Amino acid sequence: QVQLAESGGGLVQPGGSLKLSCAASGTIRSIGYMGWYRQAPGNQRELVARISTGGTTNLADSVKGRFTISRDNAKNTVYLQMNSLKSEDTAVYYCYAYILSGSRIWSDYWGQGTQVTVSS
Repeated sequence: QVQLAESGGGLVQPGGSLKLSCAASGTIRSIGYMGWYRQAPGNQRELVARISTGGTTNLADSVKGRFTISRDNAKNTVYLQMNSLKSEDTAVYYCYAYILSGSRIWSDYWGQGTQVTVSS
């Protein structure tokens, strides 16, 4: 059973910073892309950032220059460093990963979500 466990969400003032972490656990043979989506109330879930096994990154235009995604392959963990946060960044952030499990099947896995609230 593969699971993703997120941490690091919370309440922060505009202009502040937060760092999200997401660790994959279970019987894992390999991990492809890892990344973060977010969903604000009334909106569709949107891609924030993703990173390949080799470190190639893609970020949404709305977060470029403010957010950085990184990963530690030895720890099966992906991070999202969020700086210069704005009120419009308020959302539930979901971690995801494309994982080859012990059953030798590639599948998408999702975390339970962590709330990020940017407010004064």
